[in-house]
Amino acid sequence: MVKLRLKRCGRKQRAVYRIVAIDVRSRREGRDLCKVGFYDPIKKQTYSNVPSILYFLEKGAQPTRTVHDISKKAEVFKELQINKTK
Repeated sequence: MVKLRLKRCGRKQRAVYRIVAIDVRSRREGRDLCKVGFYDPIKKQTYSNVPSILYFLEKGAQPTRTVHDISKKAEVFKELQINKTK
């Protein structure tokens, strides 16, 4: 099963995260399938590759709670509903 989750990057006390599609059995810094976004909690910046996220969600990937909240703020799920109605 594939999940969309955060992968920690950066240095000590200055964490930034990549949003990645990764196998459930892999560890947090393990090998990912695809990088689909970026999140900086200190500067409150987010970058999301929306077509990539939509692709993985349509294939059955499950986002973690944090990634779900980040995607919700970026209005990714509205685009998912628009694509389903077409």
